[in-house]
Amino acid sequence: MTQTISTVDVPPKNELSRSLKARHLTMISIGGIIGAGLFVGSSTSIIAAGPASFISYAICGLLILLVMRMLGEMATALPNVRSFTEFARAGLGEGAGFVVGWLYWYFWVLVVPVEAIAGAKILKLWIDLPPLPIGIGLMTVMTCVNLMSARSYAEFEFWFASIKVAAILVFIAIATSYAFGWTAPHGSTFGNLVDYGGFTPHGWLAVLAAVPTVFFAMTGAEITTIAAAESEQPGRAVARMSSAVIGRILVFYVVSLFLIAAVTPWNTVRSGESPFRLALDTMHVPWAGGIMTVIILTAVLSCMNSAFYVSSRVLFILAEHGDAPQALVKLNTRRVPVGSVMMGALAGFLGIVAATATPGVFDFLVSSSGALAVFIYMAIAVAQITLRKRRERDGVLPPPVVMWLFPWLSYAAITAMAAVLIAMAFTPGLQQDFKFSCITLVVAIAAYFVKKWLRRPMVVPGVGI
Repeated sequence: MTQTISTVDVPPKNELSRSLKARHLTMISIGGIIGAGLFVGSSTSIIAAGPASFISYAICGLLILLVMRMLGEMATALPNVRSFTEFARAGLGEGAGFVVGWLYWYFWVLVVPVEAIAGAKILKLWIDLPPLPIGIGLMTVMTCVNLMSARSYAEFEFWFASIKVAAILVFIAIATSYAFGWTAPHGSTFGNLVDYGGFTPHGWLAVLAAVPTVFFAMTGAEITTIAAAESEQPGRAVARMSSAVIGRILVFYVVSLFLIAAVTPWNTVRSGESPFRLALDTMHVPWAGGIMTVIILTAVLSCMNSAFYVSSRVLFILAEHGDAPQALVKLNTRRVPVGSVMMGALAGFLGIVAATATPGVFDFLVSSSGALAVFIYMAIAVAQITLRKRRERDGVLPPPVVMWLFPWLSYAAITAMAAVLIAMAFTPGLQQDFKFSCITLVVAIAAYFVKKWLRRPMVVPGVGI
């Protein structure tokens, strides 16, 4: 008698886990948007644009919404694509998949040591050690978390994001009450929006000039498309997240920055210092400094955790397509790509050492990734247009989620992102990032052609004649 072995529940050899739930994806999408760029980095945009800085965030929020809508369309049309970078491969070919995948990996793998060092500097307030050993300790913890399972990453991110969301909602409630004069000792404080040089003290051009800086602070919403590959219904999850992201951006960024400008004079904000903490101090909230320090640390660790996860999964998918060493495809018993995780860990450890031992080299590396998010988003937008026109030409029915006002809004998004790059090229503080990022792009393109040349078929004289 022959024994039949059922393989229905056995995942394919290189299939990632399907252990992430809807609550994980919801918080991952929120956590991808909220980072230290909001809690601390927003001080730069407030100084540059004044009270109207929240309009810069609204413009960027609209642009991110358009990109996410395009991703939603492609995810529902191509539910088997497991990373948003692979939409570039589907629409523009193998070369685009190689270049976009490696650029995206490089972007996030550099975020890991950046956030580790930022976290180490915060923890130094309580731990009497230099930043280097603290940073290495954080890297070790995050490596262990990401080696355990995708569910471990998601649980950490769920609670990190929950803390950030709760903090912002409480801040909005307190600041709203203060701005309307319900808790303020001298009545409404909305006069701060115009009393110190006007609503746009540096002009409307400054509001637009702040957009490139703001754009990078809001990058990360697309992380959901990568995490969704380890959920039960990836296409549906991405579609749901792409529709909800704009509401979160409006609440967490636009509303909170509007209230900061209403609660406290914009010209009291200092670069590199949290405007949230300044607003809480202005409203005489007890323990404001300690509260914001803990929240900022949470945001930093959340971003580091997500960067670690994303870089490992993108590298895994590159290896699947033959664009990275095949050893990186191997999964452990918990369906974790161990080799890809360890590559991210190695890059993170080296980055921390470089940031402390040779800061000039590390600053160059960070600058060389400054504009990569724009390059990647533009490639994704072009891929969406290509795939949509291809489906229409072939008479394929539209997916459940489609881009609004196609092709005009798709073209508008590409034009807006091109404008961001042009602004970077002519803004003194961003010119270096633009120049070094262009070099990185050229290196990635050259690497693809080198790979293609090395894999060309060998022609033996006299054979086949």
